[in-house]
Amino acid sequence: MQLQFISLLSGLLLSLVSIAQTEETVVLKTGSGEIEGTLTVPETKAPAPVVLIIAGSGPTDRNGNNPVMTNNSLKMLSAGLAKNGTASLRYDKRGIGKSKMAGEKEVDLRFDNYIQDAIGWIKFLKATQKFTTITVVGHSEGSLIGMIAAQNENVSKFVSIAGAGQPADKIIRDQLKAQPPFVLEQASPVLDKLVKGDTVENIPPMLLSLFRPSVQPYMISWFKYDPQNEIAKLKKPVLIIQGTTDIQVSIDDAQKLKTAKPEAKLVLIDGMNHIFKNAEADRMKNIQTYNQPDVPLNDELVPVICSFINAK
Repeated sequence: MQLQFISLLSGLLLSLVSIAQTEETVVLKTGSGEIEGTLTVPETKAPAPVVLIIAGSGPTDRNGNNPVMTNNSLKMLSAGLAKNGTASLRYDKRGIGKSKMAGEKEVDLRFDNYIQDAIGWIKFLKATQKFTTITVVGHSEGSLIGMIAAQNENVSKFVSIAGAGQPADKIIRDQLKAQPPFVLEQASPVLDKLVKGDTVENIPPMLLSLFRPSVQPYMISWFKYDPQNEIAKLKKPVLIIQGTTDIQVSIDDAQKLKTAKPEAKLVLIDGMNHIFKNAEADRMKNIQTYNQPDVPLNDELVPVICSFINAK
């Protein structure tokens, strides 16, 4: 009974020392329109470090949600960082949410647009002169965007969460291996041409949704980046985080990044899935958490990030 009381008292004390926070809507002006984000700042007397959070692939908004799934992963990450004295800026990707008007037509969109958006936000944070350091945190596809943007001299550190360890064309090939063999046989020549920077006119009908002409320029711009090459270019501290029950990105991906950047710190978080939640490895049970916004983040994630940011 005494142990239970001590545990309860400790929890109450921790809740009392958690830091209050304020949120402010901020806007980044680009050539194609405005991108909207949320700047979350802990209410501390001393200046705080700040994190730029870059979302993953697809129509993902600043909170980590998309039109068919609500998990609030990035919103929870921001709140957790603030409670530990770290500010953050998260934003709706161009073409998504309040950044919808900044979206390009699919045929005009390039992977580099996302990189330039991230660099724009880094410059925005630097210009405020409010923060001690700027750390870029990229999730999933945002890891590759982040590691390229983090080559900017204004960035102090970089964190990859569930980042791929190989170029996107190889990821697509691996995914297609789960289909009947003839699917990969028909897709490989298309991928080979796109990797070389050439568009493909005659797409097999069954692959048209994947390789439609309007998306090919984007794929070409995406395929040219190798995460292992880009992370090796970073001349600053790097943290690589990977959950052990992530069904989208594997531990092998994290190890590839670690091999490319040997001095980076690699942390494997047991039981954490792709959206930072505790989940079983079973695919169906794992995916259920993608649409459960009330499920909290894994307890280890925020402390690991804050410890890295605050390390001298």
